Amino acid sequence: MNRALLSMVMLLMVTSTVYADGGHDHHAIPTMPSLGDTKITIDDHTVTLTFGPVDLPTGHDGDLASSMPKKVFQLPDDTYMIGYKSEVYTKDGKPLPKNYLHHILMLNNDKPSVSCDGEPLFFAGAGLEMTEARFPDGYGVKLGKGQNLMSVVAFYHKAPPTKDVMARFTMYVAPKGTKVQEMDVYQVGVNIVCYSKFGQRGADQTDEGIEIKPGVSVLSAPLKFNMDGCVKFAYPHGHDELLMVALENKSSRETLLRTVPEVGADGTFRDFRPHQVYRDDKGFTVTKRDDYEMVMVHHHPLQNPNIHHGMGNYLLYMTPGVCPRSANTASAR
Repeated sequence: MNRALLSMVMLLMVTSTVYADGGHDHHAIPTMPSLGDTKITIDDHTVTLTFGPVDLPTGHDGDLASSMPKKVFQLPDDTYMIGYKSEVYTKDGKPLPKNYLHHILMLNNDKPSVSCDGEPLFFAGAGLEMTEARFPDGYGVKLGKGQNLMSVVAFYHKAPPTKDVMARFTMYVAPKGTKVQEMDVYQVGVNIVCYSKFGQRGADQTDEGIEIKPGVSVLSAPLKFNMDGCVKFAYPHGHDELLMVALENKSSRETLLRTVPEVGADGTFRDFRPHQVYRDDKGFTVTKRDDYEMVMVHHHPLQNPNIHHGMGNYLLYMTPGVCPRSANTASAR
């Protein structure tokens, strides 16, 4: 019996090492013991990952707060992702509230991040907003044949007891032979977004975000870009009680993005309406030389004694180099 248990432990350790590395040399990522399953289907127009079933609530583990083991997979051909969407539901197909899903992250372990030194590229993902992303026509993110791609899924650990919960992440891909201009993916946020820097978070920051004080909170963080780029699409992310998230060029005194979510009367997050999600083939320019700032505004009801944490992030999809000409800001859309 003892030998059998020892063999099982060693097998789990080897399996964990495989998931943690995913073919990437820079950063080992911890993983949880087996929980749920991940299935992948590929056709001419989509790559779909289906997660679960799992029973909620469930915890988070590791640098990227995963509720189930990371899944490393490869695509059979060079592919361009041109959009994506996320869903959460029960095994019998019943949709669940959006906030049962904390996040789905998609990483390319064979391509380094532009925004987070030493980390793999975080190329797509969504939280409770579940906003469908559709890039401007003719633009996409390249996913190379045989590259080690990885999914990370986390369910909200405070979700009520729920059996057989599933999640799905669908990547839309360009038909073979379509001419697509490749975009880089750059993540920015008021909270620290690079997981290798999570150790530098202040006492008011956790995996859930930054602690929000009662009343109105205006929080900001300085930002310097590591590349010049022309932003074509900006995917926003926020939590309950978020009133606005923005990206500002402090050097030119210009607001580049200003995104306001749809919320309930009590501040419960609903979604980002389509006109609040920046999508423009003309784009706007960000540069290495200018100084930028991320801003988020929250309102925490005075009568609510519970500690609340908030986020204000963007995934910026951009082509390298400045835009051909000056373009309008997202606040005008």
